[in-house]
Formats: sequence, structure tokens, C-alpha cells
Amino acid sequence: MYQRLMEHLTTAVLLLDGRLQLRWMNPAAEALLAISFMRVQGQALPELVTSVEDMGELLAKARDEFHPFTQREARLTLATGETLTVDYTVTPLTADELLLEVEPRDRLLRISREEALQTRQETIKVLARGLAHEVKNPLGGIRGAAQLLERDLGDSQLTEFTRIIIEEVDRLRDMVDAMLGPNQVGRHAPLNIHKALERVRSLLVVEQPGVTIIRDYDPSLPELTGDEAQMIQAILNVARNAVEAMTESAVPAPSLMLRTRARRQFTLGAERHRLVCEVSLIDNGPGIPERLRETLFYPMVSGRAEGSGLGLSIAQSVLHRHHGLIECDSAPGHTEFRLLIPLEKPHE
Repeated sequence: MYQRLMEHLTTAVLLLDGRLQLRWMNPAAEALLAISFMRVQGQALPELVTSVEDMGELLAKARDEFHPFTQREARLTLATGETLTVDYTVTPLTADELLLEVEPRDRLLRISREEALQTRQETIKVLARGLAHEVKNPLGGIRGAAQLLERDLGDSQLTEFTRIIIEEVDRLRDMVDAMLGPNQVGRHAPLNIHKALERVRSLLVVEQPGVTIIRDYDPSLPELTGDEAQMIQAILNVARNAVEAMTESAVPAPSLMLRTRARRQFTLGAERHRLVCEVSLIDNGPGIPERLRETLFYPMVSGRAEGSGLGLSIAQSVLHRHHGLIECDSAPGHTEFRLLIPLEKPHE
């Protein structure tokens, strides 16, 4: 009876013997650790799961001292290579039995991180809209005055200067509009993400022929609902940032991988989604400087001398319109941007 109850718990529960070998585990533990009990029964847990804190040493200490303990936010590396953040509690039951309870923390940490990011994004958006309003009004006045002056000037050499004023005002106005992101209502329709990626790839091949574009698509991905033009723009902005960073840094063999995967039971914000489309853009460039990582998606923030700092901000805005988000992990030689978009419709 008790085993039946344990098998239906959502908490991962494992039973180890005195040699830290697996004696039993419930389905929640199998799902969390991505292992099958039938295949690993009798194997030592520290050989299947590794951690920075040396999990085997801590388990042995609990066994020898016959004293329970809890480890918070431990980083576990599974046999698949995936890394998890968990809390786990070890309770010695007898001299030859250890009960291990494991609670994943990634979801809670992700929710906290994403809520903070979204709050900052909303604050920046309000400030940007206020700034845009204050800037666009005088720009309109300057443009109108330059047009009137151009009409009254008879000398074509002088009208050249008024033309420069008008063109520069238009450039500033376009920059302000770009800072606010797409302002048109999205035309949401069934969208094949691989079609969008192929469009991006074809543009990059023409623009940056020296960069190798690698495709790693999951053909089983269903269509999502979204605005194709906006999604292409978001992916293209991220991809261009990557290839331009590699080109400017003179990376010997620059490459960009376009990869798609399905993520099941995935949390975006505070909402759990049954199925999420993950689009990864992975480059072998110099990486993102530490000082820029916290403000990477803010408008007007750029690590390149010629960058406007609007590309990633616009991409983030597009993903928010699709109820998704962008994540980034970066180190020298490996930078990965992940675009995460729910595959189910909002009413589902």
C-alpha cells in the first residue's frame, strides 16, 4: 500500500542501500533524473548523477552519522548531460537504508528570474514611450521648419543643407520608432517555424557568405500560432547580432547553428505550458561581456561600436507578443540564444 502511495507522489523519492546503490525509485524520480529504474537498479547513485558538492560524500556522511540533512539548490549533472538545480533531503531509515527526496528548483528559479526580467522590460517600455513622445514632437517641428525654409530658399546649394536636416530628422524618428518595437497589430496565423528559419538562413547566406550556417531541426515540431513577418524579424535580429560579433572579432571559422526542439511541461513566466517550441541560435563567437549580460535586452545597449542596441530589444518585444521569451547563455566560443514560444493556443 505504501509503495502505491509513493509511486503516485509528484516528489521524486529514491531508496538507497548502505553502498549508496539504488534499491527503489518512484516514477517521479525516473522522470526527473531521466533514468529507468529497471536499467539502473543496483547501481551507485553518485555514478549516475554528479554534483559540485560531491553528492556521494554527503550521502555517506548521513549514513555514517545516522543523521538526516537537506542540501539547498544543489546543481546535479545527469547522465544525459542535462544540469538540474534541486533541493534534496537524505533521511537514514536503518543502517543499510537511505531515503532520498528530491525537489526540482529550476522552475521556481526560472519564474523568479523571468518575472524580474519582465518587470524591468515593462519599466523600460514605459520610459521609452515617454521619451519617444518627448522627442518626436520637437522633431516634427524641426522637420516642418526645414521644409518651409527649403521652399523659400532659391539657392540650390543652400537647400542641400535643409535636405540634410530633413533626412537626419527622419533617421532619428525611425530610430525612435524602432526603439518602441513593432507597433502594428500582429497577424496571427498558423506558422511553420522552420519556414521562418529558412528565410533567415537565406538572408544570412547572402549577407555573410563567410559564416557557416548549420541546421539542426526537429521535423516533428507542429505549427505554432504567430505573425510570420515579426517572428522572422526577431530571429533575424538575434542571428545578425551573432554573425556581426563573429565578423568583427575575426573568428577563424565562424559558424551559427539554427536548432529547434520541443520542450514538454515547460514554464514560461508563471505559466506551465504543455508544449513549447525552442529555437536555439548557437555561435562560436567571442561571447558577451559580463557587464552587458544583465542589460542585454534593453534598448540602446550594444557591445559593438556600430550597433544601435535595438535588435535584441525588438526581438524580446516580438517574443512577448507571442507569450514567449528569450534566454541567453554565453561564454567565449559558445553563445546560445533560446527563443521559447508556446505551441498551444492561449485558450487551450
